[in-house]
Amino acid sequence: MPVASSDPASPGGYAHRGRRPSTSREALSRAALHLFASRGYEATTVDDIAAAVGVSRRTFFRYFESKRDAIWGEFDAELARLETELGSAAPDEPMMDVLTRAVVTTNRFGAGELDELRIRIGLISTVPSLIAHSAVRYAEWRDVVAAFAARRLGRAPDDLAPQALARAALGVAAAAFDSWASGDSDDLGGAVEQAFRLLSGGFGDGDPQP
Repeated sequence: MPVASSDPASPGGYAHRGRRPSTSREALSRAALHLFASRGYEATTVDDIAAAVGVSRRTFFRYFESKRDAIWGEFDAELARLETELGSAAPDEPMMDVLTRAVVTTNRFGAGELDELRIRIGLISTVPSLIAHSAVRYAEWRDVVAAFAARRLGRAPDDLAPQALARAALGVAAAAFDSWASGDSDDLGGAVEQAFRLLSGGFGDGDPQP
C-alpha cells in the first residue's frame, strides 16, 4: 500500500515504497507546493522539487518551464474546461447563469485538495515574483470569459462590454477565493456562487446565499 512520509518534502511522501515513483505534473506540483510552504518559495530550488518526487531536473522541465509554473498545476486544463463549459451552454440560457455555473463547475476540488489550494492562494498573493506572474495567468482566464461574453453580446472580445464583464468576473472570483481561503469552510463552490450572484444582481440584494 502507499506509504506517505510525515515530511512531504521527502521522496517517500509521493511514492510507493520499493518502486520508482510515477511522475506527473500533479505529483511535481504537489511536491512544489509543500516545499514552498515548509521552506519558502525563494529557498526552494527546482532540484529540490525534482528530488522530492525522485526524478531528474530535466524531467521537471519536461512538465514546467520554471518553478513558478509548478504552483499553477493543471491551470491550463482548467482553462480548457472553462472554455468548454461556457461554449456548450444552451444559447437561450442567461449569460450570467452560464458564467456562474461554469466557474463553479471548474473550481470543484476534492477534500484532499483544499489544503493545497489554500497554500497556492497564499503563495500567489504574498510572494512578489508570483504576484507579478499571476497577472499573466489571470489575463488568460479573462480572455476565455471575454470571448464567451463577446459571442453572447455580438461584440468583439476587446470591446468594452466583454472586457468589463471578464474583469468584473475575475474580481469577484478572486474575492471568493480569498474569502474562502481565510476561513475554515470546505465549501469553495458556495463562496464562488455567492460572489457571482452578487455580481449578476448588481450588488443590490445585499448578501445572497447560494
